[in-house]
Amino acid sequence: MNKFSQRFPLWISLACATAILWPPVFTWFQGPWITWGLAVIMLGMGLTLSFDDFRRVFKFPKWFALGIALQFTLMPLLGWSIARLFELPTAYAVGLILVSCCPGGTASNVIVFLARANVALSVTMTAVSTSLAILLTPTLTSALVGARTEVDAMGLLFSTVRVVLAPILIGLLLKQFLPKATKRILPIAPPVAVIAIVMIVASIVGASKDQILSAGPTLPLAVLTLHVAGFVLGYLLSMLFLKNKKVARTISIEVGMQNSGLGAVLARENFANPLTPIPSALSALTHALLGSLLAGLWQRSKKARK
Repeated sequence: MNKFSQRFPLWISLACATAILWPPVFTWFQGPWITWGLAVIMLGMGLTLSFDDFRRVFKFPKWFALGIALQFTLMPLLGWSIARLFELPTAYAVGLILVSCCPGGTASNVIVFLARANVALSVTMTAVSTSLAILLTPTLTSALVGARTEVDAMGLLFSTVRVVLAPILIGLLLKQFLPKATKRILPIAPPVAVIAIVMIVASIVGASKDQILSAGPTLPLAVLTLHVAGFVLGYLLSMLFLKNKKVARTISIEVGMQNSGLGAVLARENFANPLTPIPSALSALTHALLGSLLAGLWQRSKKARK
């Protein structure tokens, strides 16, 4: 199960390639399926967490505070700036900004583990940033894209509560009050989450095949720039303020990897233009590949083993 989950970048790459070559393999996974898929991902995350994960914040407040601050300031500002720099059409710009305002994704925990960084910090950051996203993702998105298109901030807030808060809370309560049942389910939660995110991303890629191919290199390059900048600046700023390589690697991965599945669902549910979810789909593929590359480099580093 663990090996399957750790090969997440491979599965998502194969699925996206298949979706481009033969869209019907994945395009049936639409509408409510996508929403339920994300709910399954969030439920699985809730099952892996406990209330102790949130208490860990007090053990390393400086690490955590810097990581969360970068997540919700650096990435949204990068998303807005890159959308303007590349002069993206409104639908793509809104989608890029939206995914940049999302919290860290569960895949980052796997990448942090592979990179031999601080897994406890990663889990805590993912859990708390996801909780904060209930308010911050709609608020930041509305503030940054409001001038480009009309944004239903309350609609975004409601969608985020429904697909993030409810499933995670259910997972937390199940683990708290039904630990034996949760223990049986837990081993399959990560691979099920991997399958769900792969299906969501591949479905969006397949349904938007023509638009993606006709968009040219600009949009993929903008998405690549967003995540490269997130990884690099996340690491450099963490090293500048914390002077701890292991923590800097952890924060770099958490900042550079967004919850693209959430971005895709929020885009689909709250923006009429069918092109708006595409940056989230490309984001999932991009940050998975970049994160895996970084993890491989850091894993092989002699300094990472000390």
